[in-house]
Amino acid sequence: MPARLILRGVEVTFFLLSKMHGMTELTGIDRRIQELGLELPPAPQPGGVYAPIVIVDRLLYVSGQGPRQANGSLIVGRVGVDLVETEAYSAARAVGLTMLATIKQQLGTLNHIERLVKTLGMVNCVPEFTNHPQVINGFSTLMVEVFGEVAGKGARSAVGMGSLPSNIPVEVEAIFQLKS
Repeated sequence: MPARLILRGVEVTFFLLSKMHGMTELTGIDRRIQELGLELPPAPQPGGVYAPIVIVDRLLYVSGQGPRQANGSLIVGRVGVDLVETEAYSAARAVGLTMLATIKQQLGTLNHIERLVKTLGMVNCVPEFTNHPQVINGFSTLMVEVFGEVAGKGARSAVGMGSLPSNIPVEVEAIFQLKS
């Protein structure tokens, strides 16, 4: 059943979850996540003085997210010392799941998202490591799986860093467009 919500001056159309035979019927992106067999970790609490998300007009800005495991613990390590490229790719995918968990916690559903607009992926690595885009593909591939080939693929930057908070291997911030 479609409903409208005014969210910080932005009108958002979404579908309410309904109860059928004692079970919640999932729709849209929430249903897609279930169909893919994905498990969202617990959404993390802010690690500083910032908001996890900010909405301006129809744009959803998501603060930098780190890789969390299903139990909520962080994945840690520096690429080129503690982790190889394939492990960093998996960590970037885990960042995507963490980000989806954060958005869902803040908005109540992922069905408000129209598309991914922009991604900034940061890789904690040794100076000699240069495959930053291949690592951040872990995040980007997940977004395409969840939102589709067009809506899940946005503009992107992938850069190497000398360190990241708590020695996490990957941090990603993103901008999404909300449905009108």
